[in-house]
Amino acid sequence: MPDIELRFHKDMLVLSSPVDEVLLRQGFGSDGAVNASDVAYADLVEPEAIKEALRMNIVAGAQCLVAPTAGITPARLRASGLEDRGAEIVQSALKITRSLTPQHVLVEIAPCDLPLDPSSKNSLNEHRDQYARAARFCAGEAFDGFFLNGFKNPTDLKCALMGVRQVSDAPIVASVDVVGVNDAGVGVLADGHHVFSEALAVMGEYGATVAGFATPGDPEVVARLIDETLSNLSLPVLAQLVVREVNARQGEMTNQNPYFSPDVCVGVAAQLRQQGAQFLRAAGHATPAFTSALVAATAGFDVVRPDIEED
Repeated sequence: MPDIELRFHKDMLVLSSPVDEVLLRQGFGSDGAVNASDVAYADLVEPEAIKEALRMNIVAGAQCLVAPTAGITPARLRASGLEDRGAEIVQSALKITRSLTPQHVLVEIAPCDLPLDPSSKNSLNEHRDQYARAARFCAGEAFDGFFLNGFKNPTDLKCALMGVRQVSDAPIVASVDVVGVNDAGVGVLADGHHVFSEALAVMGEYGATVAGFATPGDPEVVARLIDETLSNLSLPVLAQLVVREVNARQGEMTNQNPYFSPDVCVGVAAQLRQQGAQFLRAAGHATPAFTSALVAATAGFDVVRPDIEED
């Protein structure tokens, strides 16, 4: 695999969609959803199901495969009854992912979901240790970088970045969930108490190498978030479009569900490239068909970053 950092500020790159929707159609999960525990079990006992979900993203053209390892913090493993199998889950997930010979592989780590008290040193240390231990499960494995994904507040993200940086100097793609923008045009994080610029400050200070966000907001919201990122950092930008519902009969974009079919993502992806995003991903209920749409609009193009001087 080529060094992914050599492509920063150059090639447009699309990340694979979550494996959840493909697994759901194969009978995994309950109550109409697949969670991190379901994926972790599938990594261990149904590797072919995971491989098929990732293979569909390779067929779709994704340059970066996201290894399905989101739930590898010790707290989440314990909640799943897998507390002694973290390294095994990572090894299995990466073996499956690498077998498809993608251009790049990212190891996903999601929030540990422990209660967090920002005023408590013990709480902060425990959170930081969760992410350090998750990163240690990856020791000796071949991959391009970590993908800290799904973070809802800047303090938890800070703990994650510090924890991973304790044990690894690998690239880190960091992404926070943004519910939308307020009346002042400022991104609001999913916890409802913090704004996007606070998360960007954490990314810049604590070692993120790609600054990202995930939002169900319409293309105008996404464009504002990209602008906000570029105004604060010179890092490559990841924009994740959260698909709330796949509904081909919807007909047109709505504020409640702008990304209702893969077709609408083709034009959006082209716009986001012009806006300055380099990494794109369809998230939420997205299928590999959404990945294909993003690739179709951006493959072979360079990112548009006039603020970055070329060597």
